Amino acid sequence: MPKFKTTSEALKIVHNREQIRNLGIIAHVDHGKTTTSDSLLAATGMLSPSLAGQALALDYMELEQQRQMTIKAANVTLYYEKEGKPYVINLIDTPGHIDFTGKVTRSLRAVDGAIVVVDSVEGIMTQTETVTRQALEERVRPVLYINKIDRLIKELRLNPEQMQKWLSNIVADFNRLIETHAEPEYREKWKVSIQDSMVSFGSSKDKWGFNAELAKLTGMGFKDIYNAYTTGSPADLTPKLPLHDALLGMVVKHHPPPHVAQAYRIPKIWAGGDLNSDVGKALIACDENGPMVMMVTNVVVDPAAGLVGTGRLFSGQISNGDSVYLLNSKREGKIQSVQLFMGFQREIVDTLPAGNIPAILGLDIRSGETISSIKDVIPFESIHYVSEPVVTQAVEAKHPRDLPKLVEAMRRLNIEDPNLIITINQETGETLMAGMGVLHLEIATTMLQQQGLEIITSPPITNYRETIQASAGPIMSRSPNRHNKIFIKVEPLQPDIIELIRTGQLSDMTDKKTIVKLLRDHGWDSDSSRTVVTVDTKGNLLCEETKGVQFLQESMDSMRSGFEDVMQNGPLAYELTRGVKVTLTHYVPHEDPAHRTYAQLMPATRRAVLGAMLSANPTLLEPVLGIEVKGPADQIGAITGVISGKRGKLINIEQREVLTIVEGEIPAAETFDLSESMRGATAGKAVWNTHFKLWQPVPKNMLAPLIESIRKRKGLPTEPPKASEFIDNE
Repeated sequence: MPKFKTTSEALKIVHNREQIRNLGIIAHVDHGKTTTSDSLLAATGMLSPSLAGQALALDYMELEQQRQMTIKAANVTLYYEKEGKPYVINLIDTPGHIDFTGKVTRSLRAVDGAIVVVDSVEGIMTQTETVTRQALEERVRPVLYINKIDRLIKELRLNPEQMQKWLSNIVADFNRLIETHAEPEYREKWKVSIQDSMVSFGSSKDKWGFNAELAKLTGMGFKDIYNAYTTGSPADLTPKLPLHDALLGMVVKHHPPPHVAQAYRIPKIWAGGDLNSDVGKALIACDENGPMVMMVTNVVVDPAAGLVGTGRLFSGQISNGDSVYLLNSKREGKIQSVQLFMGFQREIVDTLPAGNIPAILGLDIRSGETISSIKDVIPFESIHYVSEPVVTQAVEAKHPRDLPKLVEAMRRLNIEDPNLIITINQETGETLMAGMGVLHLEIATTMLQQQGLEIITSPPITNYRETIQASAGPIMSRSPNRHNKIFIKVEPLQPDIIELIRTGQLSDMTDKKTIVKLLRDHGWDSDSSRTVVTVDTKGNLLCEETKGVQFLQESMDSMRSGFEDVMQNGPLAYELTRGVKVTLTHYVPHEDPAHRTYAQLMPATRRAVLGAMLSANPTLLEPVLGIEVKGPADQIGAITGVISGKRGKLINIEQREVLTIVEGEIPAAETFDLSESMRGATAGKAVWNTHFKLWQPVPKNMLAPLIESIRKRKGLPTEPPKASEFIDNE
């Protein structure tokens, strides 16, 4: 029977950092991450006092039914005893939509260790590598759990010796990931070893698991597992080899407590701060007597309590009624309530010390915010959502009376899922919802409908980007009053610079010295590196190479607005612009300030940028998704046929016993009916997942009709403008 504990017992432990572990569970799709989390909660969950009397009556399925937004949306707190010593384990279940190209994910910022869950048959897959790499980038220490061991017996029909050989190969593959992606000082130290109990094996569905330490204690091994599934009953394994003992025992033994982890994590995730300052020393030491510094990594909307921010308290203590500074938002706020996750509920605890993961109420916050008890603190490195929304649809309320309710519901969705972009046209009232793919939008619309809203949605449309494929200029354009001349040249921006912008390493907030260093590291010379004026977050730069020009500084804001307008509405189809370096080469202003106002300089700059871009072989970029399809070997022809028939490209085909894994690329515009096509071709035997991979130019034979259709949809003239319309002669 599970051993439940209540708040008072947890609070005895949370001040002893040695007895705290902050843990994330990460995995490839369908490898059993959520089932594993659920099994741990059922066995070692903590109960609010209001439910303590019912502890014996609550079985696992009832917990599942009652918890609603629990570990899938936020945290749970687990209580575990190893060798008579109690531990509080804060578990964060990673979000379903993984950021495939960014530096970090929200959940990993708050934890110090991760259990990487891998399917025993499928082994290391694409997303396994992605999430492991992201954990290592955050200096989060991984251990390995190989799930679904029963598949080796039922499907592959391996005997105990063959199972061990098969599993050893998966461990070797995982260690190759660590060798590839870990920083040099952690490569050898963090490689997992079966003998040291850094690898566990089990079945989350059947709730059993073991590692070398448990095998030695119980005298059980792979032969017993094999017999249970061939001649006995898997249910007999659970009491002898409970899954939570295998996994949480491994966590307690190999994952660091918060004060140990922060000593090496803070220099990485607090890169802009002074480690020798009082704040820096408190963060590194996880000092509960230092200034309060917390990073909010997740925000959900509680219908009764409002915004609930969850995150890692790196230093100090946080208490009810504390006045705090929101460092990114540059605002002050007051904390109404500090709470601790008790299984599937939150419990008010008044105060929590450093090293824990509190839930806080009362602040108007967003994910990525740093809050502190003192004002002059460098915020933590921002969490960036780099995967760009590639599909958009319009959403409206079926009944006009529900419009306010719809706006509020979509606002909550955007807070809880920052990868979902909500735009409300103030003039037309049209609400647009942009997501990572068709499935992402389907999930969002379903969540709206579950709130009792009747909505009407438009067919999804693909988001494109505009770019240039050549250099052009300088192009001269005059202001409307003909008294000012602006000269602009454009050139394509190299992909690694675009990536620096997309990941937030290069932004308007980056200091000039860092910008120069970053650009020099990527091949720019010193003079060019100093010319950057504005960094557009969509992946563009405005630079300035003029010499001895009068009135430049006071005119720059107006010119910047002209640049930003074109980056927002490209010349071909009014789509966002990406990967363009715009350089102001010369400026001839009128001496009278009345003739060089915003109304004169903004349109002049806009015209010059448009003329230069239209002279530089402009094109559209379409989003391409990576696709991974798993299915029986006899369906390989059908799977590859579907991908090829949708302008897709095959990258790799791998045979793993009874399973075939096909990796490829497919344009997002071709995925709207992917479900119907794939199910129809494979008789429902294939499963797949997609993720944003890259932007690539639209094929030449499709470009003109596509531009025409987009312009027509937006109410623009069907023919795009010509460069000559924007270029003035001397």
